[in-house]
Amino acid sequence: MNSIELTAIISFAFLASIGHCVGMCGGFIMTYTMAKVKPTASKVTQSLYHLSYNLGRVFTYTILGAFFGYFGSLWEINPLARSIMFTVAGILMVVMGLSFAGKLRFLNSIEIPIGNYSWFKRIFTYQMNSGNKSSFFVLGMLNGLFPCGLVYTMLVTATTTSSAFYGALVMFVFGIFTIPTLFTFAFVISLFSGQKFRSFMIQFAALTVIIFGIWTIYKAYLQFDYWYNTNKEAEKIESAQMKFGPAMKCAPGKCGMGKCGSKK
Repeated sequence: MNSIELTAIISFAFLASIGHCVGMCGGFIMTYTMAKVKPTASKVTQSLYHLSYNLGRVFTYTILGAFFGYFGSLWEINPLARSIMFTVAGILMVVMGLSFAGKLRFLNSIEIPIGNYSWFKRIFTYQMNSGNKSSFFVLGMLNGLFPCGLVYTMLVTATTTSSAFYGALVMFVFGIFTIPTLFTFAFVISLFSGQKFRSFMIQFAALTVIIFGIWTIYKAYLQFDYWYNTNKEAEKIESAQMKFGPAMKCAPGKCGMGKCGSKK
C-alpha cells in the first residue's frame, strides 16, 4: 500500500463519513445514546462510551479486512490473475462511486438490512439492555456488520492488497478516520443536520472513490503489461532455443573447430 492509496483511503473515510455514515449509523448512535448513556454522566464518561463503540466498529472492520485480504492472496498466482482482480475491483469502485453520487442505484440492491436476522436482533437487544460497559464495544462490533457501500468499497480495496495484514490495515485506517465524525455526531447532532453540506461531502467522497477506481484499473493495466511482455520475452527465448538448439557446455580446452560456436 503506497502513499497515494493511503491518502485516498483517509480522504474517502473522512469525507464520506460526514455525508454517508451519519445517515447510515446516526440512528443507531442516537438509539444507544438515549437508551444507555445517562445525561447526568460526566462528559469524560460519555466520551469513553462513544469511543468504546467506535473502537468496536474498527475492530470488526479490521477483522473483515484481514479476511478479504487473505482471500485476495489466493489470486496471487501470476500477474495476469492480479490484473483481472484489479480490473474487477477498479470497475466496482467506479460503479460504487457513481452510486454514491446518485447516478446509479447499485448500492440499494446490495445493502441488505442485517437487522432483519433473528441472531442479530437477539444480540442487539441483549447488549442494549446490558449495564456492562463492554456492551458499547459489542454494539460497535455489531454496527460494523451493517451493510454499507463505504465498507464494501474498502473491502474491495483490502482484497487487492493480497495480504491479510495489509487488508486489515486498510480497514483499520478506514475505520479510524470515520471516528471523528461519528464521535462528534454523538455530542453535537446539529452540526451534521444540514442536507446541503452532507450532500456536498458525499459527492466529494464519490469523486474520490471514482478516482481511486481508475487508479486501480491503471494498476491492472501495469500488471497485464508486465505479464504480456514477460510472456513475449519467454516466447523469444524458447523460439531461439528451438532454432539453434540448447547451449552446449565444454570442458576447458576441449572445444574444437565448429564446436560450441568456436571459430578456432
